[in-house]
Amino acid sequence: MTTARRGKPTARAALTALTATALLAATGCAGADRPAGGTALLDASRLKLDATTPAAASPLKRANWLLEDEPDSLDLDTGGSSAGRVVLTNVCERLYQLQPDMTTKPFLARRATTSADGRKLTLTIRDGVTFHDGTKLTADDVLWSLKRHAADGMEQSDEFGNVASMRKTGPDEVTVRFTRPDAVFAKALAGDAGIVWNRRQVEKSGKEYGTPGRPDACSGPYELASWKSGDSLTLRAYDGYWGKKPLTREVVFRWAADSAFVNALRTGAADGAYAESPNTAAALLADKDLKQYYGPSTASLVLIPTDRGGLADPRIRRALSLALDRKGIAESGFGGLVQPWATPVGSGAWGYEKTAFAAAQKELSDYAPASPTDADIERAKRLVKAADPGTDPVVIGTDATQGRAVIANATRAALQSIGVRAEIRTVPTSQFEEFYSDPAARSDIDVLVGDWYISKADPMGFYKNGKSDSPNNWAGFKDAAYDRKVTEALGTLDDTERSALAIDVQRAFVKSAVWIGIAQVPTILVLDRGLTGPTASQAYLYYPWAAGLGARKDPS
Repeated sequence: MTTARRGKPTARAALTALTATALLAATGCAGADRPAGGTALLDASRLKLDATTPAAASPLKRANWLLEDEPDSLDLDTGGSSAGRVVLTNVCERLYQLQPDMTTKPFLARRATTSADGRKLTLTIRDGVTFHDGTKLTADDVLWSLKRHAADGMEQSDEFGNVASMRKTGPDEVTVRFTRPDAVFAKALAGDAGIVWNRRQVEKSGKEYGTPGRPDACSGPYELASWKSGDSLTLRAYDGYWGKKPLTREVVFRWAADSAFVNALRTGAADGAYAESPNTAAALLADKDLKQYYGPSTASLVLIPTDRGGLADPRIRRALSLALDRKGIAESGFGGLVQPWATPVGSGAWGYEKTAFAAAQKELSDYAPASPTDADIERAKRLVKAADPGTDPVVIGTDATQGRAVIANATRAALQSIGVRAEIRTVPTSQFEEFYSDPAARSDIDVLVGDWYISKADPMGFYKNGKSDSPNNWAGFKDAAYDRKVTEALGTLDDTERSALAIDVQRAFVKSAVWIGIAQVPTILVLDRGLTGPTASQAYLYYPWAAGLGARKDPS
């Protein structure tokens, strides 16, 4: 069974606000990829979300790319952050590949066949692929890699919960058998669970694999040339690559935070970056030497209730969802770059049946309005009165970053407007991640100001979080019918049928406010105006975006 994967602490967890002050400094929007008019406050509902950028016209000898953090490891089985994924997705290939439009297709598996009963997946391994040390990639490497991913304690082990067996069944063939049909396992193989490692290199490096000074163990368009801890990491185009050769010969990564990140892009010290914090994009809006592109993402801003206090009662959770001013949060805290959103998963998860999911999202305004009306507030007050929340305040957990502070204050205001006392507990940003990982750390809070993304372009990759036995169901929500429908959806291979089930599950999740969606966060790509080519969607974490990076024909 698959699971939602939250962003690592070095990136999404450091999400900060796009301030009104910063936006007022932006007197215009550089390029046609932003809304016309050059307004200081953007409207996320009108942002052009496009998965692609114009194709590059000519190659580059070298590109300087900026990360918000230094990678902590290039071994995504034992650790790794989103910064590491930004690098490694150009180096390591997967059995399936997530496309810029957030669909998936077989990749290192040149063919994938599912049996009629949905209990067997046969992967035919692509011939002619070599690892960066020149050795041939084989079915043995695939099987070893899958077993390593599935091993206890590995980051992707939860993706294999429905796997009964994995065996080599031919010279170029690996067969995976399931205890029951699994509709999202193939999508997991487009993520970190599908990386094919060079067993010889991994075993040779031992516990040091993925650290500075060790070679990579992959087959992608780039190979790791050097990693100077604290300074830079360099990728070099792999001359023996089996596929289309990358346009840019060398990509040098450096890292910076906050104002240093902005200054590196503004001065041209860096040619581009994926801006994981919207305030970065705000500070650069007026820079006419840069272009910004906004693409689909599964990322969202959320409130995650616990079962400690008043929010254990679903009526209080529903009341809070009705009273929350999502539009106000988006505008005052994030300058309009995030879009008010009813669900806890962004539209980039709609890797199929997009029209159906879009229609379903609009129908959820009765439970999660963008801006509460007087009628919404009255409904919320009635729910609170029926529930009797008591006199203890609802404790809101957050850190001091501006975006979370805005959300925490808006949450407190919403609760107070419907007759529920509330207070904010602020911890240092360095401790904030403990709320997610350690139940003891959140034992004295009632709701967490959070953020989340999933790696799979399928909403069912998220909604398993509402099952009774999910470790991410902090509110103690229990609904046997919900559990059954989640299991049914995860085992339904037909996209149309699965989308109908997913929409039913989504409605139940939002109605009960197991988590409370606030806004969806787009992918933001910032590029020197003379460059183009990388994907602008969240696929940049799993797709070789640097291979298409090059010079524009017309830098205007």
